[in-house]
Amino acid sequence: MSVETNLNYILSSIPRQVNLVAVSKTKQNSLILKAYDAGQRVFGENKVQELVKKSDELPKDISWQMIGHLQRNKVKFIASFISLIHTVDSIKLLKEIDKRAKQNNRVIDCLLQVHIATENTKFGFDCCEVEEIITMSKIFQNIKIIGLMGMATFTNNKKQITEEFKSLNNIFKKIRNKEITTLSMGMSNDYHIAIEQGSNMIRVGSAIFGNRN
Repeated sequence: MSVETNLNYILSSIPRQVNLVAVSKTKQNSLILKAYDAGQRVFGENKVQELVKKSDELPKDISWQMIGHLQRNKVKFIASFISLIHTVDSIKLLKEIDKRAKQNNRVIDCLLQVHIATENTKFGFDCCEVEEIITMSKIFQNIKIIGLMGMATFTNNKKQITEEFKSLNNIFKKIRNKEITTLSMGMSNDYHIAIEQGSNMIRVGSAIFGNRN
Protein backbone atom coordinates (compact mmCIF):
# COMPACT_ATOMS: atom_id res chain seq x y z
CA MET A 1 0.00 0.00 0.00
CA SER A 2 1.06 3.60 -0.53
CA VAL A 3 2.42 6.00 2.07
CA GLU A 4 -0.75 8.07 1.75
CA THR A 5 -3.00 5.03 2.28
CA ASN A 6 -1.01 3.84 5.28
CA LEU A 7 -0.98 7.31 6.84
CA ASN A 8 -4.72 7.82 6.37
CA TYR A 9 -5.44 4.37 7.83
CA ILE A 10 -3.47 5.12 10.99
CA LEU A 11 -4.97 8.59 11.41
CA SER A 12 -8.48 7.20 10.99
CA SER A 13 -7.87 4.42 13.52
CA ILE A 14 -6.49 6.46 16.43
CA PRO A 15 -8.33 8.84 18.76
CA ARG A 16 -8.30 12.50 17.79
CA GLN A 17 -6.30 13.50 20.88
CA VAL A 18 -3.39 11.21 19.92
CA ASN A 19 -0.59 12.97 18.04
CA LEU A 20 1.24 11.06 15.32
CA VAL A 21 4.99 11.40 14.80
CA ALA A 22 5.88 9.92 11.41
CA VAL A 23 9.26 8.26 11.92
CA SER A 24 11.19 9.07 8.77
CA LYS A 25 14.64 7.81 9.75
CA THR A 26 16.55 6.26 6.83
CA LYS A 27 13.71 7.22 4.47
CA GLN A 28 14.27 9.14 1.26
CA ASN A 29 12.98 12.69 0.92
CA SER A 30 10.60 11.55 -1.83
CA LEU A 31 8.77 9.27 0.62
CA ILE A 32 8.68 11.95 3.30
CA LEU A 33 7.17 14.36 0.78
CA LYS A 34 4.41 11.85 0.03
CA ALA A 35 3.44 11.92 3.71
CA TYR A 36 3.83 15.71 3.74
CA ASP A 37 1.55 16.09 0.71
CA ALA A 38 -1.00 13.91 2.50
CA GLY A 39 -1.03 16.42 5.37
CA GLN A 40 1.57 15.08 7.82
CA ARG A 41 3.74 17.80 9.35
CA VAL A 42 5.45 16.09 12.32
CA PHE A 43 8.41 13.82 11.59
CA GLY A 44 10.86 12.01 13.86
CA GLU A 45 14.51 11.25 13.23
CA ASN A 46 17.10 9.38 15.32
CA LYS A 47 20.41 10.53 13.80
CA VAL A 48 21.54 14.14 14.09
CA GLN A 49 23.41 14.30 10.78
CA GLU A 50 20.45 12.90 8.83
CA LEU A 51 18.05 15.18 10.72
CA VAL A 52 20.04 18.32 9.89
CA LYS A 53 20.32 17.37 6.22
CA LYS A 54 16.59 16.73 5.89
CA SER A 55 15.66 19.93 7.70
CA ASP A 56 17.75 21.84 5.17
CA GLU A 57 16.25 20.10 2.13
CA LEU A 58 12.58 19.68 3.04
CA PRO A 59 9.73 22.19 3.60
CA LYS A 60 10.31 24.65 6.42
CA ASP A 61 6.93 24.12 8.07
CA ILE A 62 7.85 20.56 9.08
CA SER A 63 8.06 20.04 12.83
CA TRP A 64 11.19 17.93 13.38
CA GLN A 65 11.47 15.82 16.51
CA MET A 66 14.50 13.95 17.85
CA ILE A 67 13.50 10.43 18.83
CA GLY A 68 16.92 8.75 19.02
CA HIS A 69 19.60 8.71 21.69
CA LEU A 70 21.15 12.19 21.73
CA GLN A 71 24.79 12.79 22.58
CA ARG A 72 25.56 16.08 24.29
CA ASN A 73 28.12 17.12 21.67
CA LYS A 74 25.44 16.88 18.94
CA VAL A 75 22.84 19.15 20.54
CA LYS A 76 24.38 22.29 19.00
CA PHE A 77 23.57 21.05 15.49
CA ILE A 78 19.81 20.84 16.06
CA ALA A 79 19.17 23.51 18.70
CA SER A 80 18.17 26.18 16.19
CA PHE A 81 15.20 24.27 14.75
CA ILE A 82 14.24 21.14 16.71
CA SER A 83 10.66 21.27 17.99
CA LEU A 84 10.78 18.42 20.52
CA ILE A 85 13.46 16.13 21.97
CA HIS A 86 11.94 12.83 23.13
CA THR A 87 15.07 11.26 24.56
CA VAL A 88 16.34 13.33 27.48
CA ASP A 89 17.99 10.76 29.74
CA SER A 90 20.35 12.77 31.98
CA ILE A 91 20.67 16.07 33.80
CA LYS A 92 23.89 16.71 31.84
CA LEU A 93 21.92 16.48 28.61
CA LEU A 94 19.25 18.84 29.94
CA LYS A 95 21.98 21.31 30.87
CA GLU A 96 23.46 21.15 27.37
CA ILE A 97 20.08 21.58 25.68
CA ASP A 98 19.38 24.59 27.90
CA LYS A 99 22.78 26.10 27.00
CA ARG A 100 22.32 25.63 23.25
CA ALA A 101 18.70 26.81 23.33
CA LYS A 102 19.81 30.00 25.08
CA GLN A 103 22.43 30.60 22.39
CA ASN A 104 19.65 30.39 19.82
CA ASN A 105 17.22 32.52 21.86
CA ARG A 106 14.78 29.62 22.10
CA VAL A 107 12.97 27.45 24.60
CA ILE A 108 13.17 23.80 23.55
CA ASP A 109 10.44 21.35 24.55
CA CYS A 110 11.70 18.07 26.01
CA LEU A 111 10.39 14.72 27.15
CA LEU A 112 12.10 12.73 29.87
CA GLN A 113 12.88 9.24 28.63
CA VAL A 114 11.97 6.66 31.27
CA HIS A 115 13.42 3.15 31.23
CA ILE A 116 10.46 0.74 31.39
CA ALA A 117 11.77 -2.18 29.30
CA THR A 118 13.67 -5.25 30.44
CA GLU A 119 16.46 -4.68 27.89
CA ASN A 120 19.54 -2.98 29.29
CA THR A 121 20.27 -1.53 25.85
CA LYS A 122 17.49 1.02 26.18
CA PHE A 123 18.23 4.39 27.78
CA GLY A 124 16.27 6.43 30.27
CA PHE A 125 15.75 7.52 33.85
CA ASP A 126 14.58 5.03 36.44
CA CYS A 127 10.89 5.37 37.30
CA CYS A 128 11.75 6.54 40.83
CA GLU A 129 13.87 9.45 39.52
CA VAL A 130 11.27 11.25 37.43
CA GLU A 131 9.75 13.60 40.00
CA GLU A 132 13.19 14.57 41.32
CA ILE A 133 14.47 15.30 37.81
CA ILE A 134 11.48 17.51 37.05
CA THR A 135 12.09 19.48 40.23
CA MET A 136 15.81 19.84 39.45
CA SER A 137 15.10 20.95 35.88
CA LYS A 138 13.30 24.08 37.06
CA ILE A 139 16.66 25.86 37.29
CA PHE A 140 16.89 25.81 33.48
CA GLN A 141 15.31 28.77 31.68
CA ASN A 142 15.51 27.60 28.06
CA ILE A 143 14.00 24.14 28.23
CA LYS A 144 10.46 23.05 28.99
CA ILE A 145 9.69 19.52 30.11
CA ILE A 146 6.30 18.75 28.61
CA GLY A 147 6.03 15.04 29.33
CA LEU A 148 7.49 11.55 29.34
CA MET A 149 8.60 9.02 26.74
CA GLY A 150 9.13 5.29 27.05
CA MET A 151 9.80 2.24 24.88
CA ALA A 152 8.45 -1.17 25.77
CA THR A 153 10.47 -4.35 25.54
CA PHE A 154 10.75 -5.72 22.00
CA THR A 155 8.66 -8.82 22.51
CA ASN A 156 5.50 -10.55 21.28
CA ASN A 157 4.29 -10.80 24.87
CA LYS A 158 1.37 -8.34 24.84
CA LYS A 159 0.81 -8.71 28.56
CA GLN A 160 4.37 -7.58 29.28
CA ILE A 161 4.09 -4.65 26.88
CA THR A 162 0.80 -3.63 28.48
CA GLU A 163 2.28 -3.71 31.98
CA GLU A 164 5.29 -1.65 30.92
CA PHE A 165 3.15 1.03 29.29
CA LYS A 166 0.80 1.00 32.28
CA SER A 167 3.71 1.60 34.65
CA LEU A 168 4.76 4.70 32.71
CA ASN A 169 1.21 6.01 32.55
CA ASN A 170 0.96 5.66 36.33
CA ILE A 171 4.00 7.92 36.73
CA PHE A 172 2.62 10.34 34.14
CA LYS A 173 -0.68 10.65 35.98
CA LYS A 174 1.17 11.62 39.16
CA ILE A 175 3.12 14.45 37.54
CA ARG A 176 0.66 15.68 34.93
CA ASN A 177 -0.14 19.38 35.13
CA LYS A 178 -0.75 22.36 32.81
CA GLU A 179 2.75 22.06 31.32
CA ILE A 180 3.33 18.32 31.48
CA THR A 181 0.73 16.96 29.07
CA THR A 182 2.52 14.59 26.68
CA LEU A 183 2.96 10.85 27.08
CA SER A 184 4.91 9.46 24.13
CA MET A 185 4.52 5.67 23.98
CA GLY A 186 3.98 3.27 21.14
CA MET A 187 5.57 2.44 17.81
CA SER A 188 4.41 0.56 14.70
CA ASN A 189 4.20 -2.81 16.45
CA ASP A 190 2.59 -1.72 19.72
CA TYR A 191 0.91 1.68 19.36
CA HIS A 192 -2.60 0.25 19.80
CA ILE A 193 -1.60 -1.11 23.21
CA ALA A 194 0.11 2.17 24.08
CA ILE A 195 -3.02 4.17 23.30
CA GLU A 196 -5.10 1.82 25.44
CA GLN A 197 -2.68 2.52 28.29
CA GLY A 198 -2.88 6.31 28.00
CA SER A 199 -0.45 7.36 25.28
CA ASN A 200 -1.29 10.61 23.49
CA MET A 201 1.73 10.60 21.17
CA ILE A 202 2.83 7.67 19.01
CA ARG A 203 5.99 7.26 16.91
CA VAL A 204 5.18 5.26 13.78
CA GLY A 205 7.59 4.52 10.95
CA SER A 206 7.36 1.15 9.19
CA ALA A 207 3.55 1.09 9.32
CA ILE A 208 3.62 4.29 7.23
CA PHE A 209 6.74 4.02 5.09
CA GLY A 210 7.27 0.25 4.96
CA ASN A 211 10.06 -1.77 6.55
CA ARG A 212 13.57 -0.34 6.52
CA ASN A 213 16.06 -1.99 4.21
